[in-house]
Amino acid sequence: MIMSERMALENIVVLDLTRVLAGPYCGSILADFGATVIKIEQPGVGDDSRHYGPHINGESLYYGNLNRNKFGITLNLKSEEGKKIFRKMVEEADVVIENYRYGVMDRLGLGYEQLKEINPRLIYGAITGFGANGPYRDRPGYDIISQAMGGLMSVTGQEGNPPTRCGSAMGDILGGLNMAIGVLVAINARHITGKGQYVDVSIADSVVMSLEQAWQRYFVTGNVPVPHGNSYDAIAPYDSYQAKDGWMVIGCGNQRLFELLCEKILEQPELVVDERFTTVPLRVKNNKDFKIIMEKWLVDYTVNEAVEKILSAGIPAAPILNIEQIANDEHFTKARELFVPMNHPVCGEVLINGTAVKMSETKAKIRMPSPTLGQHNELILQKYGYSQDEVEKLAAEGVL
Repeated sequence: MIMSERMALENIVVLDLTRVLAGPYCGSILADFGATVIKIEQPGVGDDSRHYGPHINGESLYYGNLNRNKFGITLNLKSEEGKKIFRKMVEEADVVIENYRYGVMDRLGLGYEQLKEINPRLIYGAITGFGANGPYRDRPGYDIISQAMGGLMSVTGQEGNPPTRCGSAMGDILGGLNMAIGVLVAINARHITGKGQYVDVSIADSVVMSLEQAWQRYFVTGNVPVPHGNSYDAIAPYDSYQAKDGWMVIGCGNQRLFELLCEKILEQPELVVDERFTTVPLRVKNNKDFKIIMEKWLVDYTVNEAVEKILSAGIPAAPILNIEQIANDEHFTKARELFVPMNHPVCGEVLINGTAVKMSETKAKIRMPSPTLGQHNELILQKYGYSQDEVEKLAAEGVL
């Protein structure tokens, strides 16, 4: 790939066998920073997410967002010729990522133990529901499974309500992020050892490890955490509050911020020495009492008025924005470039997610759109020594 500017991962070749969200998200992170990522899909079918909406002219933007900056080929890994081609690609690859159920690639003869014989420097990343060992190893895993068994649903939602899946596919997103971290760590380790390694990421593990203070609270107190709406077991006031025309949040992360809120905003300095609120644990315990006080003050203010007034006192506060508001907010759209144009051959120009990681020198870029199914079969296979006639023959035989 020809690049006008140097990119952080421009020397890395990734074979991306992943589907749907966790794996493709990992691959997109690597691709955004310059890795040559070759997306390998099943002939005639492709990634499951090609069937997920929204669609434009038959092409999925769910797929498009997660597979930008990737080359795309089709390859039947159940065929001997398909396996032969894949092994040839592995010879020159730095990384393979896949998110099949545990053992699928081994049964195809394409697992890590087999592939490292071809390329000892290969980094092999496997994202599964429950990891490469343990009694749940062979279970399938989707995001909702990870949120359920990872504990996230048990602490999400309003008090007294049923367990609630959070509004985003956090198990998949966290799994993809963890695999991207794992791959980059393994790349650096390879500089030290000269060898590749197997990177094992479970989306259920990723959710479990995201619950941070819930585990320490349980281990110390024996109390099982339960949903508390938008409040936080570690800090208070740290919650959502209703103003005259909507909802906002306030985050008082230390004693001084609480004092400022009481003295400068509520103009009730006596609250600082109120026996219900003198320490963080007491404020957490009596959070509902303070919320009543806070919302009595807020009844006279719009969200924007309250946020501006509280921020002017040096206290963290914010409106609760919906998707439309964020999509029209200059901070996120222009300054932070979180939504960027992609010119797709079928969809036309569309907006997709940018990247949250901003580098001063080797910036992430959207260099090309997501591939149509098998779009780069000829381009990629010619790189590995196959002629145009051979590519056409392989396609006719169902290998591509």
